[in-house]
Amino acid sequence: MAGVDRSNQFPIPDRMKAWVLGGPEQLSMVEKPVPQPAAAEVLVRIDAIAVCATDLEIIKHGPPALIQGGLPFNKNFTPGHEYMGTVVKLGPGVDEYSVGDRVTVEIHAGCGRCPRCREGMYTACLNYGMNYGTHNKGHRANGFTTDGGFAEYAVNNINTLVHVPDDMTDEEATLVVTAGTAMYGIDVMGGVIAGQSIVVMGPGPIGLMGVGVAKALGAYPVILTGTRDKRLEMGRRLGADHVINVRNQNAVEEVRRLTRGIGCDYVLECSGAPTALNDAAQMCNRGGRICLAAFPHEPVPVDVAHIVRNNIYVFGIRGEGKSATHRAAAFMMQKRFDAKMIHTHTFPLAEVPTAIRYARDRVDDAIKVVVKMRS
Repeated sequence: MAGVDRSNQFPIPDRMKAWVLGGPEQLSMVEKPVPQPAAAEVLVRIDAIAVCATDLEIIKHGPPALIQGGLPFNKNFTPGHEYMGTVVKLGPGVDEYSVGDRVTVEIHAGCGRCPRCREGMYTACLNYGMNYGTHNKGHRANGFTTDGGFAEYAVNNINTLVHVPDDMTDEEATLVVTAGTAMYGIDVMGGVIAGQSIVVMGPGPIGLMGVGVAKALGAYPVILTGTRDKRLEMGRRLGADHVINVRNQNAVEEVRRLTRGIGCDYVLECSGAPTALNDAAQMCNRGGRICLAAFPHEPVPVDVAHIVRNNIYVFGIRGEGKSATHRAAAFMMQKRFDAKMIHTHTFPLAEVPTAIRYARDRVDDAIKVVVKMRS
């Protein structure tokens, strides 16, 4: 409760358990000092964290993490960013949150001083990674340029926090970031207007949350494409009006048929497939909009002429900007879609490497794998 000192209910140790990245795909558990919050920051006791595909990229390849100006390997860096927890200590001047508040987090707290941050695009901060030594511009992106959540505690800027209601489980709260990314993708395309059509490509965590968010915004029809029937069926339960298994049907032709030959208004591309952008452009109507929320591992050829001739807009997003997590959390609090269904596996902190393996290899058709700090 605001105004009540509850700090004695959350004793804070001097040191904590944390996983750190050595070389590529080399994680080890160590003890680190518990970080201390500065002005406009709080200390969060991490209660649960979900494994994201970007975590897998960072652990194996390094980018988009940027630690001390370079790759994150062998720098005592703790990855992980989709976490939630409990506020246990306030930095100087913080009165927006209280000790004991349950919160979920978004990744980025921009520098606040560059042109992008000043216009609200803090996920595109021009001082990304500039938070060390004499270059320190104050940028934070937990799990990317600063320590993340595969640990017992983390410091967060208050701008990255979202309150979690009592009836939301820890596991569900870790999914707010995923839903926020989908919300941000729809935002940058201009926001779905009720009755407009959208195709979501790829029924991974972001794509499935994209279906739920789009349906909650009133989109119609919501069309989901993918290769796995089980995932597509989950998409139906989250609100997809039509699903297309691209192994059995030509997705472009089917989208055209479902939209009476016109094509859709929006495409949220979450698959990262090499042909995805060209397919998305063929699915769109003239003047349609595409958001790329996933990325291929290799450069791909694009039919730019088709995009130009048809006045199609293409956007790329980074993270869950413009406070999209707050709006996604509001939908989840109102039970507008059941995010819990994409949570498939849970492991304790001691088994982070196993959790990562399940997520990476899709063991037992894992979708969202959560690490829970306390049983």
